[in-house]
Amino acid sequence: MSDTDRRSPPCALVIFGASGDLTARKLLPALERLAAYGALPPEVAVIGVARTPMTDDEFRDYCRERVTGTENPRWADLTTAARYVAGGYDDPATYNRLSEVLDECDRTAGTSGNRVYYFSTPPRLFGPIALSLGKAGLSQPVGDGFVRAVIEKPFGWDEESARELYSDLSSAFSEEQIFRIDHYLAKETVQNLLALRFANSIFEPIWNRTWVDNVQVTVAETLGVGDRGGFYETTGAMRDIVQNHVLQVLSLFLMEPPTSFHPEAIRDEKVKLLRAIRPLETEADIAANAVRGQYTRGGTRDDLMPGYREESDVDPLSHTETFVAMRLEVANWRWNDVPIYVRTGKRLPARVTEVAMEFHRPPQLPLFPSREHNSEPDALIVRVQPDEGLSLRFGAKVPGHAFRVQKASMDFSYQSFEEQSIDAYERVILDALIGDPTLFIRADEVGRCWKIVDPILRYWEHDPRPIPLYQAATWGPPEAAALITRDGRSWRSLT
Repeated sequence: MSDTDRRSPPCALVIFGASGDLTARKLLPALERLAAYGALPPEVAVIGVARTPMTDDEFRDYCRERVTGTENPRWADLTTAARYVAGGYDDPATYNRLSEVLDECDRTAGTSGNRVYYFSTPPRLFGPIALSLGKAGLSQPVGDGFVRAVIEKPFGWDEESARELYSDLSSAFSEEQIFRIDHYLAKETVQNLLALRFANSIFEPIWNRTWVDNVQVTVAETLGVGDRGGFYETTGAMRDIVQNHVLQVLSLFLMEPPTSFHPEAIRDEKVKLLRAIRPLETEADIAANAVRGQYTRGGTRDDLMPGYREESDVDPLSHTETFVAMRLEVANWRWNDVPIYVRTGKRLPARVTEVAMEFHRPPQLPLFPSREHNSEPDALIVRVQPDEGLSLRFGAKVPGHAFRVQKASMDFSYQSFEEQSIDAYERVILDALIGDPTLFIRADEVGRCWKIVDPILRYWEHDPRPIPLYQAATWGPPEAAALITRDGRSWRSLT
């Protein structure tokens, strides 16, 4: 499907939690840009549902106030026709009124019985909303229409709660109707992994254990938890980043070539890769291969940053991890014996998300007598943020009389394209409206990700030792460096 063909069919987009923060910051701006691109025809209607009392006109004003500085006529039309349903998410009257509004949109806007429900609410409400839609008869398509449910992460708190959530969702929707969002997968560079691997014959021969020494994934943030202390206390870095973002990116980076670019073929290969990741299950295995940490006060005299336990809504004795480092193994033919190193954390020295594939070092031959044994290895680096692009690092001779080798790189940046990159939420909303599930997460993917992280979380929960600490603006606790240096390797320098 070309970009010009990516246009929503007639449908009603129902946003649960329409008065909330996610809707204001992400969904409404994304819808305005999609309208500007011409991706939302006149037969698309927006319906907000929330507990906040509002009339239709007040909701229309709310939408316009959250997206300012635009003269987009399609956005003006979309907001002028927007509808709003106020009520509790477990109140049958809310869904009776929603059914009436949906029928009106079919008659007046031509939405043709098609519905996409976007769950932009706290995760604890996902199950009750799905159950209520099912009881109201709003979850199943009629005739040739379609009904879809778009779910934000997190998909449960652990494997058991994920199964309970799936039970609630599947009581109203089939798996084909459920679109689970991880917005990281909608980033251009993450999608470019597919093009990098399978549209370039130069890379596929070296994408294996014969040439690759190790793989490193870094998701680093310079900010602390800010005003999200209450949320983070119940989540932590493992649930917030590793269980979803990191494992999803890894599955795309390491998976086998799919038989086609059909969405299910790609998702099948992702699941196979996740199944091949060996879970850390014994206490000794976890202690040796998983490190957690929590940031303390640090920085400079002019920019002193508070520690995690000093943040608002955080327990002064908290053991919640703000940093995770792990050593994983993929037990399949392609990646056997290639260690996968993962690190993520808050209050680190740089904001960067990347996947780096480091290659085996060449032997030290007399041809290069001056080459240092500790020089950085050749590497292919995929930068997800902030500067989306790719880098290929290799050795080159330094100009001059001596034969001296130094690292150089060839870089590609997405800024070299004239086309404007679309925001991740634009992509996932349009994919859901179109019905393209490629970048959405299947139930078996969710379950497998929890099987990988659950044993570690249980071990940490009962670990009597104090959580390792690291100063803000440093690269985590000393245990994270020891995790990789014991293998004779080192974390990539990112500052």
